[in-house]
Formats: sequence, structure tokens, C-alpha cells
Amino acid sequence: MVDKKQYKIAVAGTGYVGISNGVLLAQHNEVIALDIVKEKVDMLNNKISPIEDKEISEYLATKELNFKATLDKYEAYKDADFIIIATPTDYDEVTNYFNTSLVELVIKDVLEINPDATMIIKSTVPVGYTKEINKKFNTNNIIFSPEFLREGKALHDNLYPSRIIVGEKSKRAEIFANLLAQGAIKKDIDILLTDSTEAEAVKLFSNTYLAMRVAFFNELDSYAQSHNLDSEQIIRGVGLDPRIGTHYNNPSFGYGGYCLPKDTKQLRANYENVPSNIIGAIVDSNTTRKDFIADSIISKNPKTVGIYRLVMKSGSDNFRASAIQGIMKRIKAKGIEVIIYEPVMKEDNFYNSKVVNDFDKFKKISDVIVANRFESILEDVKDKVYTRDIFNSDS
Repeated sequence: MVDKKQYKIAVAGTGYVGISNGVLLAQHNEVIALDIVKEKVDMLNNKISPIEDKEISEYLATKELNFKATLDKYEAYKDADFIIIATPTDYDEVTNYFNTSLVELVIKDVLEINPDATMIIKSTVPVGYTKEINKKFNTNNIIFSPEFLREGKALHDNLYPSRIIVGEKSKRAEIFANLLAQGAIKKDIDILLTDSTEAEAVKLFSNTYLAMRVAFFNELDSYAQSHNLDSEQIIRGVGLDPRIGTHYNNPSFGYGGYCLPKDTKQLRANYENVPSNIIGAIVDSNTTRKDFIADSIISKNPKTVGIYRLVMKSGSDNFRASAIQGIMKRIKAKGIEVIIYEPVMKEDNFYNSKVVNDFDKFKKISDVIVANRFESILEDVKDKVYTRDIFNSDS
């Protein structure tokens, strides 16, 4: 149970993680979200979501939330009981390490403004980071709590969480976990308080397992295509074993998005001195799948390839690290023209590929239309479409 009627909570960063946690907690607490982009702050204060997420948009517009956004770090941090850190931690291919500089900027500011506040890192970090950062800043007020949400369904996944994990066995960790549970619709949520490094490991191993499952069914599909077999029949038969299941089994052009590519690479780096085969193979498998898909498209000898949507998932506006970008690069390297249909893009070009958002024109120009996920809008040009989508779902 939560032992205080209302807490003051600051959220640093207004991406999927920050906004979904902020909105969830603002149902019962006072929440101030901090960002450096004025446009996002203004949108949030006008009850408009700056990201594509059905539940976030709905909750901002219709629910009674004690929620505001600000550009002022002093306003956000000064009276906060908890400060959620939800800034980006992109993977640096040179250092083989998450770039945690933005996380540390927040920590420095908090320690200057409100050193007694409990900081909750929701950004993904390397295994062992929280212990090191507490030591570095001579504090014990930094806790890690992994998030397990999907882009485009971030608030939904916080309202119906698979589990809540907080990386400290303490009263304050218990309070924070209960605050998350209090905002959820799902009841009887599994809550796990762990040590900090174990919580960090849970996050990386969870996402790497999901990536492994994606890679497995993609390799199954590559085999089926190579031998002219029906992937759907094989996948359905395999999935009827309850130990395997019929979920998260839809072939794709590779795993992508913000989390899986960087989390698998970070875990691989963490294995530097540990004997292993599977972790590295998962990363390699994703590269191999993109090569296979690109070769399959190139073999059709198109003059112009049309890319139908850059976004990773339906209901999302994010195409960071989408698998289809890797396919595009490989096709363009062969001198084939690539055009893009992506209605969420306002630009005319994307990495020197023309954006054609007149859909009829796009269909007419394209010799092959490449779609990671098939949608009914493509039905009249089905003979042009290259996809490995079987179940018309994101998972």
C-alpha cells in the first residue's frame, strides 16, 4: 500500500517512457515533466501528446490528471519526492556502451537542486551502472527500475504491466513500486524488489530473449522461403507446443526500434569475458536476415523499389533504427532507386530517398513495394508487394 496520499514526482524526459510514467502517476500524484523542447512542453500543457500513443492521447484529453510540463529544471526538481530519469541512452558502437551522459546531467542537476530526492532511472543502462553511479556521485539516492513497454502502447503497458521491478530492497523502493501499481488498471500485479545490478540484467536479458525469438522465427522463415515451403504451416505447427506458444512469432525484416538493437549489443558487450555463443549470434542473425531480405528484393530486378512505411509498428510514429532502413541501404548500394511512402514524414527526402506521400503515385512508380507489415490499403497492388508478414500483426 502507498503510505502517503500524494507524492510530488518529476519526470526528466518526455519520450515514450517519460510521458507514459508521468501520465500513469499523475492520476494520484502531482507530476511535473521536464523537457528542453518548448514545442513538446506546450503540447503537453495543452493536453496534446507529442508522440503517437492512443492511450496517452486519450488520458491527457479526458482524465483528471495532476500533470504539467516545464522547461525549468528548478521548478521540476525542487520539491520532488521522486525524480524519474527517462532520457535517451543510445548505444555507442565505438565504446560498446550505452551513452549515459544525459542521465548523468540529470543526476548532477538533481544533486544541486534537491539532493534528498530519490532518483529512479528508467532509461536502459549497462549492467552494474547504478552501483557505479551512486559511488561516482557519492550518494545512495539513485535506484534503477526497468520498463517493459512497447512503442505506441507505452501507457497501455503501464496500465496492464506484466510485472513491476525496482532495483532496491527498501521501503522507498516498495513505495515507488506501489505508486506504479496504484495507477494501473490491472490488479494483482507481480512486484519484485531486487538488487540494482540484477534489475539492470533483467532488462537486458528480457529484451535479448525477445530479440532471440524474433530471430528464430525469421531464420525459420528464411529457410522456408529458400526451400519454397509455406512458413505459416510450419510456424503454426511449431507454436502448438504450449512450451513455445503461438505468440510473438510473425516473421519480419528483422528486429528494430529503440530497444532491441541496442540492448542486445550492450548485453553482448557485457559478455566480453564470459564464455557464450547465443548472445552474439542473435545480433549476427539480425544482420543476416536483412541481407537475405535485401537479396530477395534485388533478385526481382526492380528499377524502383517503394518502401511502404518506415515506422516499426502500427500505432507508432517512430522509425528510429527500424529494420527496413537496413534493407533500404542494401538495395540502394546496388544502384536501385528507392522511394518511400510514410505519411508521418513532413520532409521530401529521407537519406537521399524521395518521399512520395501521394499513395496512388507511389503505387504506380514502384516496381516492387516492400512492406514489413501488410495492410489492406495494399490489396489492389498485392502482386507488387514483397512482405514476409503472415499474421498481420506486430508480434
